[in-house]
Amino acid sequence: MKRTIKLALAVSLLAFSFPSGKSFAQQGTSYKNPLPVKFGDPYVLRTKGNKYYMYGTGGAAKNGFAAYSSTDLVNWKDEGQVFYASNPNGWSDSTAAWNGAYWAPEVYEHKGKYYMFYSAQWKDNPGKDLENFRIGVAVADQPTGPFTDLYNKPVFDPGYPIIDANVLFDKSGRVFLYYSRCCYKHPVASEVADWARKQGWYDAIEESWVYGVELKPDFSGVIGAPVLLLRPPVKMDDKQAEWESRSVTSKEVNRRWTEGSVIFKKGDTYYMMYSANYFGGKNYAVGYATSKSPLGPFTKAANNPVLQKNTDKGGVVTGTGHNSVTYSPDGKEMLCVYHARTTATGDERVVFIDRMKILKNGTLVVEGPTTTAQSISAGK
Repeated sequence: MKRTIKLALAVSLLAFSFPSGKSFAQQGTSYKNPLPVKFGDPYVLRTKGNKYYMYGTGGAAKNGFAAYSSTDLVNWKDEGQVFYASNPNGWSDSTAAWNGAYWAPEVYEHKGKYYMFYSAQWKDNPGKDLENFRIGVAVADQPTGPFTDLYNKPVFDPGYPIIDANVLFDKSGRVFLYYSRCCYKHPVASEVADWARKQGWYDAIEESWVYGVELKPDFSGVIGAPVLLLRPPVKMDDKQAEWESRSVTSKEVNRRWTEGSVIFKKGDTYYMMYSANYFGGKNYAVGYATSKSPLGPFTKAANNPVLQKNTDKGGVVTGTGHNSVTYSPDGKEMLCVYHARTTATGDERVVFIDRMKILKNGTLVVEGPTTTAQSISAGK
């Protein structure tokens, strides 16, 4: 049965509880992070009818994806599961590790249809790899599904595991797919790896890298070869190395990530936000890079990271990452939607929405993470 999650009521007070038992309250026309939505990798689609749909990893979905809907980004309705791996064209393996690894769905409205790009374990796995992720695309007539895989196979096979699909429908008419090559079986030489080896911590450091490639108009494959766009720094004196290497330097894990990319254009500049560090740890954080072309080259920003934990400043939020970008109902405010954890939610990933903006000099700023009451511009 569908239910409505109300983060704000005009004349009444609503309290909701997390597994820890701690209660959070919303009042008036304001809301307070985190939302009571147990998603990782949240993606918000704003439709032409000015309605919002949120998709993500996990939640109540089993072998697929669930969704929520809203007209104001404050009150959210549970739409139930909208994609099932067992659909007629299903290409994934729900028996593989992580229950098939149905991760990071993103839905786009295109030519009257709704297309969901997502990651999952591919059942074609002759090498019996633990991480055999690929990206698929499913289609539906409505944003609430049901979504059916467009083809009985992934969009394409680059020969290595990939996750975190993000799609750009460029004004040129071309369509681009962005994804993260997984760390799995991808050891990379770097000064950080040398340092960790000298510490006696790790023999090798595996890395994930963000690539971009043009999609065929029918999403049946790609055009040309993928282009490497972002990777962790090689040199330790690189200004990005400290924050992008925290998973290693804190002895958390022998991997460095560049993942969860999301691209948008502002003026004549393409902005690509991305997440670094271990998604299950406290150091997960967001940075961005800019380019004048959809396929780069991209230059990482000097003010990175733009979103990170606030516990070192007396806050309660850690693990901020894998964001999407949307706009307020009146179209005036840019918003960053992301997952994080708090001292109250524990290891559970929950959804946050905070303001973000592009300054006149082109600098991207995220005004978060926040846990205090705030409002969203609701004008139509």
